Formats: sequence, C-alpha cells, structure tokens
Amino acid sequence: MELKFHPYNLELKNTFTISHGSRDVQPTLIVSLSDRGFTGYGEATATSYYGVTIEKMQADILNIEDLIAENILLEPEELWELTYPHLKENPFALCALDMAMHDLHGKRNRQPLYQLWGLDLENIPLTNYTIGIDSVEKMVQKIKEFPWPLYKIKLGTEDDVAIVSELRKHTNSVFRVDANATWTVDQAIENAKALKELNVEFLEQPLKANDWEGMEKLYKESVLPLIADESCIEESDVEKCAGYFHGINIKLTKCGGLTPGKRMILKGRSLGLKVMVGCMTESTVGISAIAQLLPLLDYVDMDGGLLIKNDIADGVKVYDEKVHFPERNGTGVELYEK
Repeated sequence: MELKFHPYNLELKNTFTISHGSRDVQPTLIVSLSDRGFTGYGEATATSYYGVTIEKMQADILNIEDLIAENILLEPEELWELTYPHLKENPFALCALDMAMHDLHGKRNRQPLYQLWGLDLENIPLTNYTIGIDSVEKMVQKIKEFPWPLYKIKLGTEDDVAIVSELRKHTNSVFRVDANATWTVDQAIENAKALKELNVEFLEQPLKANDWEGMEKLYKESVLPLIADESCIEESDVEKCAGYFHGINIKLTKCGGLTPGKRMILKGRSLGLKVMVGCMTESTVGISAIAQLLPLLDYVDMDGGLLIKNDIADGVKVYDEKVHFPERNGTGVELYEK
C-alpha cells in the first residue's frame, strides 16, 4: 500500500461570503491510497471555522499509516470502524481517508461505487448553485452570469427578505435560503411567510444549532420546511432533529465520510426526514464521492466544482443542468497532472 497527500489551493471564481466570513481561496487536501495497481482518492477542505488545517489532517492520518496498510484489503466500512477511534477528533481527515478507501474499493471491484451499493441513476436530484452574501448588485450579477434552475441564497444580514425580493426580479428559478443560524424565532416565522411568496423551497438552519426550544416553536409555526445543517453534524444528531426539522443536510467532512454519511441518510429516511447532502466547496474529488449518494437523496448541494476556477480532477461533473458520470469505476476520479 502507498499513502500520499496532495494539498491544493482552490481558487474561487467569486469571493465567497457567508455569515462566518469571506474567502477567495479554499485550501484542500487530497488523500490517495494505492494498492495492487489501483489508486483511490478522497478529499477534505481545510476550514478555520472548524479549526481544520491541511497539516493536522496529514499528521493525524500519518499516525495510523501502519494500521491502514495492515487492513487495506478490508471493506471500506470495516476500515472506517478501525480508524474511527484514532480520527474521531478530526472527522475531516477521517472523511478524506474514507472517500479514498471507497474509491479504491470500487476500482478493485471494477464497478462504480453507486452500482456496488445496488443503486441506479434514473431519478437523482440536481444540485443548487450557491450565491454567497454580497451587495445585491453583485448577487444579481452572479445569477445573470450563471443561469441555473435552482439557487441556494446565503443570508444572515439585516435585509434578508429585501435581498431575496430583489433577486426574484431577475430569475424565475427556485430559491433555497440558508440563514446560517443567524435568525431569531420571530424573525424566522415572519421571514418564512414573505419568502414563501417569493418561491423559496425551504429554510436551512435558521436558528442557532443548539436552540432546540426555539426550533420546537418554529417547527410548529413555519410555513416553509426547515432543514438542519449545523444542528446535524454527526450520526447521533439525526434522531435529535426529528420533530424539530423537516429534513437534514449532511456534510461528509463533518460526519467523517461516506460510511457514516450513508448511515445518516438511511436513519433520516426511517424517521420521515427529507435528506440532503451538502459540500464544503470541494473539488471534483469530493463532489464525485457525494454524487455516489445521489439516488438516496431528496436534495443535494454539490456545486463545489462550479464555484472554483482551477478544478484539479476529472470525475463526476455538473453542466447543462445535469449530472454527468464518467465511465470509470469507484467514484470515477482521476487527478489532473500538476
């Protein structure tokens, strides 16, 4: 077995602003696992908000290199169980490793990963395209530059409804609104009424992650469906969200990869929750892993490859309002030559 790290700086097409801050560059780490002539790739982005660095991810994975090598022939889920105790404090590193193992597993078995899981691509959701917080003029410009049937609008300002009202003048596309945990209960109730009239499909994480009392009230009174994001980080959170949210948004980097992500999807479904998987502005490496889950999802946010200027890999691509899968095994990823 050979373990390698490939750090990159992904350059964003536009400054990306949410309520937590702004960025023009997204550092990311690609992990590759090679064995018996096959190579699998996984990815996790670094983010200061969660205290995740490229160096820490590399160091934590290197600490268990021998454990990985000794068990490289196991099923990905089995390797995840072995590595989880060592990487549970760094789920981003665990995610990159788990993605790489799943890609390797599919390539060794000469099948796309979704086929190994017994899934087909007949009915899969289309990703939204994210419009970050900016001046209204620039948000309108981004919509005009990238016509798309489905936008996620990042909010968390003093003029959120006014912003959406202005954007609505320039497109008939469906909107989703992500308030990034910035609203009060009363704001969310009132905003939902106005936003429903503006063809908003749902509200994502309107309140702070731990405001369960507020969510209980909002769940009863909101005229729009509510999707948990920061309130649904790991597997144990899924059950907590039932009765407080109508759905969950799973981030593979936050929960630790495809292995727990798939379990969270199935758990959410069993509780009657709508299920979404979101991205953290990953390259096509991470997006291709997310794409394997599409047949299991109601909604998806996998626009990372659309938001960056210097994509680093071939694999599952989104264009012409469709998701295009390559005729390759595993997650379908091949890194471009540097």
